[in-house]
Amino acid sequence: MSREDDLRSQALTKPAFSETQASALVESVFGLKVSTIQPLPSYDDQNFHVSISRTKDTTDGPTEYVLKISNTESSKTPELIEVQSHIIMFLQAAGFPTASVCRTKGDSITSLVSVDNGSEITSYLVRLLTYLPGRPIAEIPISPQLLYEIGMLAGKLDKTLEKFHHPKLSCLHRENFIWNLKNVPLLEKYLCALGQGRNRETVAQVIQLFKDEVLTKLSHFRECVNHGDLNDHNILVEASKSASGGAVYQVSGILDFGDMSYGYYVFEVAITIMYMMIESKSPLHVGGHVLAGFESVIPLTPVERGALFLLVCGRFCQSLVIAAHSCQLHPENKEYLMITAKTGWRHLQQMFDMGQKAVEEIWFQTARSYDSGISM
Repeated sequence: MSREDDLRSQALTKPAFSETQASALVESVFGLKVSTIQPLPSYDDQNFHVSISRTKDTTDGPTEYVLKISNTESSKTPELIEVQSHIIMFLQAAGFPTASVCRTKGDSITSLVSVDNGSEITSYLVRLLTYLPGRPIAEIPISPQLLYEIGMLAGKLDKTLEKFHHPKLSCLHRENFIWNLKNVPLLEKYLCALGQGRNRETVAQVIQLFKDEVLTKLSHFRECVNHGDLNDHNILVEASKSASGGAVYQVSGILDFGDMSYGYYVFEVAITIMYMMIESKSPLHVGGHVLAGFESVIPLTPVERGALFLLVCGRFCQSLVIAAHSCQLHPENKEYLMITAKTGWRHLQQMFDMGQKAVEEIWFQTARSYDSGISM
């Protein structure tokens, strides 16, 4: 059983390494001397920001890294993490701002570390990636131009991955993966985490519409490999000054490839739209800017466009329901898990109340404005 089959396994699988233990891992597995280490927020794995000390053997190269310790369930699928790591390296070679993957002392890209906790021996896959500069876009005001560029980035990512080949690529066919957008109906068994009330009723309605109007059209969507999690904390930006003296932000990093799977072009843009709405002051207008950027690379077909509204609603439901369920398992991680919920329920209700036709009119009119050179 894995995270793909049952979220309840999360209660048993999240690593709990101390900073001292994590430092020892960096030194024993990767041969680097740690000067400082601090935990980073994460969903069901464990991440640390690591700074290393220079030695005679490390006189050049990066000094900041991210140590990633996979949960025990993910650690049972090393081929999946291997493919994700090779994709990160492939994208970096293609010019995308992804991290570099560091090799172990044994010249591997991952290492399986066993820990004896007294009652059993548990194994964790560990990796070390270079630390990427920048701030999450969740922390800055996002302009229409930046939304357009993020949409374009999502399109280019999927387009570039068409050229990626690996003997184990088929492991990205993750049929029961709870975060794959086609699996919105799997949320039904976690609805109890919402209690009773309007939120639960809305999610149940979205699931039924999704079954009737999205799943029946999957064969008409164009398939590809999706990043699957281009959220406002997984895209980093750095500021530069514009000619007028204001700040102009450019993407400086793409993080977290752990939710990669086979999906469809329209899934990627829907997921990106949903997450860009989270912190926006005018969330309903976000979709048009992201869509225009994406379609400058990969124009959607009429059938794909027609599914976009329910796909965005479906992603809101995935994020909100899984967060509510995970909070019951990990109340100590509530602040991180509930980031989307702060505004997500309001955005979902607003979209659902307005209805597909009205929301599409805003999105598609905004996207059309780019054709005439006048962005809204």
